[in-house]
Amino acid sequence: MIIGTAGHIDHGKTTLVRALTGVETDRLKEEKARGISIELGYAYAPLPNGDVLGIIDVPGHEKFVHTMAAGAVGIDHALLVVAADDGIMPQTREHLEILQLLGIRQGTVALTKVDRVPRTRIDEVRGQIAALLADTALAGSPIFETAAAVADNPDISGIFALRQHLDQQAQAMPARKRDGLFRLAVDRVFTLAGQGTVVTGTVFGGQVAVGDTLLHSASGRAVRVRSIHAQNQSSDTGVAGQRCALNLAGIAREDIERGDWVADARALQATDRIDIALQLLADAAPMQQWTPVHVHLGTRRCTGHVALLQDDPIAPGTAARAQLVLDSPVFAMPGDRLILRNAQATRTIAGGMVLDPYAPARKRRGAERMAYLDAIEQLVAHGDLAPLIAQAPYGTALSQLMRLAGRALHADQLPAHAVHLPMAGDDALVMDAARWQALQAQVLQTLTRFHEKSPDEPGVNAARLRRMALPGLQQAAHDALYQGLLDSLLAQRQLAGTGAWLHLPGHSVQLSDAEQALAQKLLPAIAAGRFDPPWVRDLARDHGAGEEVVRQLLRKLSRQGQLFQVVKDLFYAASCMDELAALVAALASGADNAQVEARAFRDATGLGRKRAIQILEFFDRIGYTRRVRDAHLLRPDVQWKPAPAAGSAVRTA
Repeated sequence: MIIGTAGHIDHGKTTLVRALTGVETDRLKEEKARGISIELGYAYAPLPNGDVLGIIDVPGHEKFVHTMAAGAVGIDHALLVVAADDGIMPQTREHLEILQLLGIRQGTVALTKVDRVPRTRIDEVRGQIAALLADTALAGSPIFETAAAVADNPDISGIFALRQHLDQQAQAMPARKRDGLFRLAVDRVFTLAGQGTVVTGTVFGGQVAVGDTLLHSASGRAVRVRSIHAQNQSSDTGVAGQRCALNLAGIAREDIERGDWVADARALQATDRIDIALQLLADAAPMQQWTPVHVHLGTRRCTGHVALLQDDPIAPGTAARAQLVLDSPVFAMPGDRLILRNAQATRTIAGGMVLDPYAPARKRRGAERMAYLDAIEQLVAHGDLAPLIAQAPYGTALSQLMRLAGRALHADQLPAHAVHLPMAGDDALVMDAARWQALQAQVLQTLTRFHEKSPDEPGVNAARLRRMALPGLQQAAHDALYQGLLDSLLAQRQLAGTGAWLHLPGHSVQLSDAEQALAQKLLPAIAAGRFDPPWVRDLARDHGAGEEVVRQLLRKLSRQGQLFQVVKDLFYAASCMDELAALVAALASGADNAQVEARAFRDATGLGRKRAIQILEFFDRIGYTRRVRDAHLLRPDVQWKPAPAAGSAVRTA
């Protein structure tokens, strides 16, 4: 168990910790000279069951509340310290508020310096403390009267009784779950001669072992764990709920600071927009749109603004959802607690819990968005992924689900109704089956309407169909989902394709008997020309047909997918276009950035520069490639299917 002290300056927190543990937590020269704590202090004491009790001693001065907040993060039990002579003071109240906002639900009160005041004063302050705690989660917490200055006299000091109580609380506390992704919030960094860089902090989740490789959040640098001290004892592992010191290889002390994370790489993704469940303190001013704040998250302190997710200001003493727009990136997970202080950083005004660490800048107040945040709250409260997967309209990457859940996930741990699509980088897209089926239906319905409106068109290319059927699915992050939809529909034979065209399987463009007879003459002549087929005028002359008749028939054959019109009156056989498309793909795979230049294509085809450019521009038009300055980029979301066996009236892709 980790205990955190709280209380006003000079109320005896450090002296009390020394009496409880024998450890002097004021280690800085300035702290000893001034007699006050400036930095976080740490002390440890063995427990009868072999475990170790850890205590974090925090500064009480109002100027160091930010340091107190960094120390209070991750504690299990609060030790509220109140001096009998002073009674309740401003930082007593603010520290208590911070504990409440951080979700601390267990605590003990140490009434110090009782040897300096009469019994009537002790009873008066006990009444003040009971009244202060009455409306908090710490209501009813036991109060121990102590006199640390006479700690060697157990009958007077009260230290022995307090220590026994804390020992019992620690041994009764259940261990935290250790199946999460490892995260340590750095609150101190230093070097040891002959050992190198050491970071200390509270383990928020998971476990780490000597030899493991972790990631440093600020630099993105991989670091190896050389050795571990957990709760001030040498250990092979460190687990959630412990204070750990990690000796790290691969990084210098100057590259790490308080507020950084050392964590499993899967747990880290920077963000500057966070949706939170916010609790505004009763004595704070109403929270207005775009209120500037200081944010304390983990051991990090940064600035930002509050974007309201409602029309009216947040009233004092009430809870609401809001979005934090931060001035610098942070790392967070759903369920993490945070503190907000005013623009001058002179008082605590609110706190809350992280809901979505990767909040959107737009459409952040709609009903669908609120339902998504409801699902995240379900995940935090019960660990249930199903509502979250069901609310994601276009699915969620498995890597993102792991960051939101805070634990490693495998396909067999996902809800049975979830669709699992492979993605690049050994990732996967996870989607609710009902939404998956609805998106498939949208694609098919769009194609049905298109065929009804344009029966003579062979279909649409993949990029255009994406814009028509799924206008909300245009981001690069959605590429895997869209390609998965197409692959699934093609595999089920609900969708067919011809070259770059997609269409319904039963769709075809019909020819009359005369057209069919002429087509049987024209198609072999065009195919024989390969990369340099005859023009319409040449075909009309050679086969004794009118130019307009030939032109209209070739256009109809192109709508069937048997021909492709590159420029006016120049048509290529489908099999030839398959070769050219494959040639473009081959050139792209061997070029930087998958780009094809006209000169390379010209040399590969043996055509002139003008014709090579015409063909490349055709591929741009149909969406197979995209023009990027003087080159042509192969689109990653478009596949070219080769022609079927000869004699088919309609080809599919």
